[in-house]
Amino acid sequence: MTSILGGLETPALVMDRVRLDRNLARMRTKLAGVRLRPHVKTAKSLDVVKRAVTPGSGGITVSTLKEAEQFFAVGYRDILYAVGIAPNKLDHVAALRAKGCDLTIILDSLEAARAVADKSGAAESVVPALIEIDSDGHRAGVKPGDARLLEIGRALGKNLRGVMTHAGGSYDCKSVEDIRAMAERERAAVVRCSGELRAAGLPCDIVSVGSSPTATYAESFDGVTEVRAGVYMFFDLFMAGIAVCAVDDIALSVLTSVIGHQPEKGWIITDAGWMALSRDRGTAGQKVDQGYGLVCDVRGQPLGELIVSGANQEHGIISARGGMPLDGARMAQFPIGTLLRILPNHACATAPQHDGYHVVNEAHEIEARWPRFSGW
Repeated sequence: MTSILGGLETPALVMDRVRLDRNLARMRTKLAGVRLRPHVKTAKSLDVVKRAVTPGSGGITVSTLKEAEQFFAVGYRDILYAVGIAPNKLDHVAALRAKGCDLTIILDSLEAARAVADKSGAAESVVPALIEIDSDGHRAGVKPGDARLLEIGRALGKNLRGVMTHAGGSYDCKSVEDIRAMAERERAAVVRCSGELRAAGLPCDIVSVGSSPTATYAESFDGVTEVRAGVYMFFDLFMAGIAVCAVDDIALSVLTSVIGHQPEKGWIITDAGWMALSRDRGTAGQKVDQGYGLVCDVRGQPLGELIVSGANQEHGIISARGGMPLDGARMAQFPIGTLLRILPNHACATAPQHDGYHVVNEAHEIEARWPRFSGW
């Protein structure tokens, strides 16, 4: 289908296909010497993911078992569920594996490892697991040098497949040099742990790292078997704020309509509030605070210093960055009904607010609608 953006009811999620494909190609080139296992948690759409990896030709990473189900159903077999396993999900994992899904889980505790071993023993099958390594103190995982690494590996027994880590701390980096250092820290942590497991006679076929910042700037993947990244497909203002991408690389935006003015406050009111944009304010801690999103014209070009400075459930408030009110002449440039596009702070938070992508081409005409799903 082809139509102009003016044919859409707002708010609506818009995908710039040219930018998406460019982002995908850039990461493929960067990781030409190591396996890329794309993270599909943001996309949650077959139409998006098949542009990153053809079904059956490579592995993917998921954050929910629903994602595993949906993508397995269309031909993706090699799937890593990259959230620490809860014992109440092991029946679901076993059911997917019984259907032919090569689903791998992760864990970082002796208790979880024993639960996995008990489940696989009872079913007389294998539930492959990676031990999560804490490479940066950011979230979960076993720290390098912790004696629990070998204890967990031994408890897993035949289920042990390797190690993984996620350098989420890269999101807090202040420079490209910091990201490069974080990437090396990430790599060194899992390579060290893989060596300790092998030295103890335990298997470690997979050594997995990944975040979009470290994947972009890493200088070495020696000892690594695969790299995971996800938001690189779309990028967002947060990634632009730490120099992982340019604003012109951001493929996702929310189409909104001007529905009112508040001259005494210097505000333009739109119909895209936090239900359409999300509550994410991740750029507030960066050098440039983008509010709830950067305001662009209908063709996706930023409009100077205009940002969504405030948001209610269904209303967005546009003003200049820093809360500066707009004068009457500036507001008059955006009469009621004007279409604008808002670039998101965090694509992973904005995309789930919508049930599909309105895909636009070079001429900013809609050429397709790609459905997406949600839930666990």
